[in-house]
Amino acid sequence: MHPYLRAYMADTALPTMVVPLVIAGIAVQHPTVHGFHVEDILIFPIGLVPIAWGLWNALLVWVRRYRDVPIGVFGSLLAFVLAPLAFAIQLGLDRVIWTPGLFALGFPVTLAVYYLAWKHAVAWFNDVLGIA
Repeated sequence: MHPYLRAYMADTALPTMVVPLVIAGIAVQHPTVHGFHVEDILIFPIGLVPIAWGLWNALLVWVRRYRDVPIGVFGSLLAFVLAPLAFAIQLGLDRVIWTPGLFALGFPVTLAVYYLAWKHAVAWFNDVLGIA
């Protein structure tokens, strides 16, 4: 029952645990490197990333009804949505942390991390909750 709700809830777990740790690490390491506090622009992703991951997992459940899609590949596609959105948010707030060059270097790393997180962690959460 309720496969989309279970998929959403299963996939908000990992980013909800990891994102605050990453933000705390960045804030402690670089408190005012850019002339502002890094956490000023990282508060929004705390809410955005878990919601996006949950919705993306619900979309995966729906897509898998019609096609067999590898979970790692599907999860890495989310980086193509979130990374440009995060880049645009920082530009819109005029608080630039990721320069275009740094973004170009960091994006392939993000793809790899998303692929591995979805292939192993998200797949495990889905298996625990019986989501196909």
